[in-house]
Formats: sequence, C-alpha cells, structure tokens
Amino acid sequence: MMKQYILALDQGTSSSRAVVFDSTYHIKGFAQQEFTQIYANDSWVEHDPEEIWESQYHAALRAIRYANICPEEILSIGITNQRETTLIWDRHTGKPIYNAIVWMCRRTSDYCTQLKEAGYTEFFRQKTGLIIDSYFSATKIMWLLDNIPGARIKAEKGELMFGTVDSWLLYRLTGGLHKTDYTNASRTMLFNIYSGNYDQEILDLLHIPASLLPEVLPSNSIFGYTQPTLFHGCSIPIGGIAGDQHAALLGHGCISSGMAKNTYGTGCFLLMNTGKTPIPSQKGLLTTIAFNLDGTSYYALEGSIFNAGSTIQWLRDELKILDSSAESEALAASVPDTDGVYIVPAFSGLGAPYWDMYARGLIIGITRNTNRAHIVRAALESIAYQVYAVLQAMQTESGCTLSTLEVDGGASANNLLMQFQANILNKRIVRPKNLEATALGAAFLAGLSSGLLKSVEDISSHSEIDAVFLSKMNELSRQKLLSNWEKAVSRSTKWIIPT
Repeated sequence: MMKQYILALDQGTSSSRAVVFDSTYHIKGFAQQEFTQIYANDSWVEHDPEEIWESQYHAALRAIRYANICPEEILSIGITNQRETTLIWDRHTGKPIYNAIVWMCRRTSDYCTQLKEAGYTEFFRQKTGLIIDSYFSATKIMWLLDNIPGARIKAEKGELMFGTVDSWLLYRLTGGLHKTDYTNASRTMLFNIYSGNYDQEILDLLHIPASLLPEVLPSNSIFGYTQPTLFHGCSIPIGGIAGDQHAALLGHGCISSGMAKNTYGTGCFLLMNTGKTPIPSQKGLLTTIAFNLDGTSYYALEGSIFNAGSTIQWLRDELKILDSSAESEALAASVPDTDGVYIVPAFSGLGAPYWDMYARGLIIGITRNTNRAHIVRAALESIAYQVYAVLQAMQTESGCTLSTLEVDGGASANNLLMQFQANILNKRIVRPKNLEATALGAAFLAGLSSGLLKSVEDISSHSEIDAVFLSKMNELSRQKLLSNWEKAVSRSTKWIIPT
C-alpha cells in the first residue's frame, strides 16, 4: 500500500486537533476534541496529562477515519504543541506526578520576582533569549519539585522525566522515548539558544537535575516510531516536532529573514524570522529558535500575547453574553464602534511588550449607553491593539518594516477583526485558505524528514490565499484609538501587589 499521507497532531491549549494531509498538502481528514481547563486557583491553570493524551490520540484515529485511509498509508507523523506547558512523570511507571502546569499559569510569579530582584534578568536573557517570567517552563519545574511530596528526591535519583507536551505525546506514542526538538527546548528558560545545549549554570542556579531533561533533536528529525498497538499494527515514523508558533511560521512559508506571521488562538503569537542571526531584544520581545533544520538553527523575534481567543471564550462561558464564539462577529458588526469602551484582557497578566505578571483585566469607558455589542466589539478590538504593540516593537528592533502580515488561527476567520487589524496596523493582512497553518507546519517538517519535500524552499509552493485586508482608516482616527488603548493599559498594570 502506497504511503502518501502525513498525519499532523496539533495539541493546543483548549483542544487537540489532528489533520491528515495528502501528498500535495491538502486536507483529507480533520478531527478536534476539546478537553478540560482546570482553574485550580486565582490565575492557576492546569490540564490533566491523561486527558491531553487521550484527546489527541482519539482525534488522530477520527481524522484517519474521516480521511477514509488506512494507517498503513501514513508516511510520517508531525507533532506540534502548546509550548511551555510543563509535565513531570515517573521514569519507571510513566505516571504523571501532578497535572500539567499550563503556560499561562501564574503560580510561580513570586519565584520570578525573586530571580529578578537577585539581578538575574540579563543572565537569563543573554543565554536563553527570554525574559524571566512564569510563562516559561523552568520555574514550573521548580514548583513541582518543591511542592509535590518526594518529587525532588526522585528527581535527584534520576527517577523522573520532565517534558513539554510534545515530549509527553512522543513518550506515549513510542512507548518510552524521551526527546524534544530545539524549538520546544528553547522555551524552557533552561536552554542556551547560542550553544544549542541545556545551560548547566542555569540548572545549578535553579537546582534542576539534568537527568530530568529530554534529548534535543533538530525539528525535522526522525524522533521514533509509534507502538504498533496504537494504529492497527503499524509502526509509523514521527518525523517532525515543533512548538505551535514555530510550526505556524513554517506553515505560512515564512522561511526568509524579515517574514512574519501572527496566530490568533487562545493567545496571539507574532513571530518574525530573523534568519541565522539572533537579535537580542530590549523592548520586551523574545529571541527564540524559529526552527532547527538538519542541525542549523534559524532564529526569530517573538511577541507573546496571553489572551486573544480566550477573551471571546470568556464572554461566552463566564459573562454568558455570547452563545458561541462564532456569534461575536455579527454582534460586534451591529454597532459602528465600541462607543468608547476598551477591554484590557489581562486575565493572567500582560505579555509582550509590557510583561507585567501583576496586571489584571479591566473594562473601561462604560456609560449607560453601553450594551453587549459594544463589549463584544471591544473584546475583538483588544486583540488587534495588542498585536499592534508587539509589531511596533518588532519592527524597531529588527530594522524591518513589514508591508504584509500573514495570519492564521481560529479568530483570523473573523472578517471584522481582520479588517480592524489592517486598519490599526496600516498593513496588508493576508489570510490563507488553509487556516490550519500550525498543523501544516508540522506536516512540512514530517515531509522534509521523509523526503516528500526535497527542501525547505518547496514549502512556499503550497501557499494559497483566501483573503487580503487593506486599511480603510485615516491616520487621525488610528492615533486617537491607539492613544486611548495605551491609557486603558496603564490603568490595568501592577494591579496585584507581590507577596
């Protein structure tokens, strides 16, 4: 039976998706399964590791069934995942010692504050390209070792394994392999992006045993083979791994320096490819590994926005002013503007370029005239404002002025949001026909390792445009809106007092 399909596993923050691509990278099968968000405390967010695995595995089986193919026809599997989310499991039993601590969880903010006050900000930035923040894996590992009974003793004996979600899925798919790729390693706050190794000085400072850590391989490696029992007796190669935002960069074909994309998911993540040259940031951006192909690292500047699609979910699930997220566009379009209402969705602090762990969300500008349509529109516009702030910093530091921003993710299907994004950026916004750019990037990696793609340059031939949005706003209106947004942000910062 001819092997001509790629299976991409896209494990996200709120759902697990699986996509089957044919040899021309068109979608043949798709499945998605949401899973439980565990809010254990104010600003604590967790996932059940077993539910992550089960939801991803069953999504994969359904996608294969919907594509009407047999597992024997799958050439390779690519994995892409929510980054920074931290799991530790027992090396002998394979059982997690605790829930996965999600990237947006703020429980380790005080650890981070202590590191900053001790003068380690530049120490970490110069090695990892990251700022000290509870967003990353390092302090989550510390919390688990310090707070789960017996964990530190077991870790020091080499009896535990740490992994981001890619490593957890790989472990379960292969029956025991403990590996990751350069992109995920670069998000742990433990990895030196210049030397390409875990940094022993950091490990010593944080008291994290090196034996916990997975082996790091290039993103287009053969990481292992699936257990035959999972896919009807087939042992399928796992031929690509990348964190979700890095995979999306590839999925858009942003393979050259100066190209950028923004993914509108639970959060927003704007990445600009800077080629083989890492650019240190002084404006709250992250210097990260975009991807590593065949042992060569390519770098990116990144701005991470914590709350984007999650803001619309909040309107739906908590405020109950939407029946579905899809309803937001029509309701927001029912009013010409927000009537002066601004939402700063700092539910778990503010990411780039503000990086305030102690900011909290607000709605401001409310009058007696304010209705739910104004609030929904303000929520959508808050996403675009945050992207503007990140892109301004990115252009300044890279020296590149973008004319075009590639977009993907669920909220990019919202035409009102995309038009407002074009207006506020004064840029050309390009939306592809395939919004599954993250899964597509993972599939490209699997294609590179399996020979389906001959070179990374072949990726650009698979891009198809769905829509282009151009600015329709004058400069005076744009600057007035942006000024009010910054005023609203200033009201939300440093709301929580560190303990």
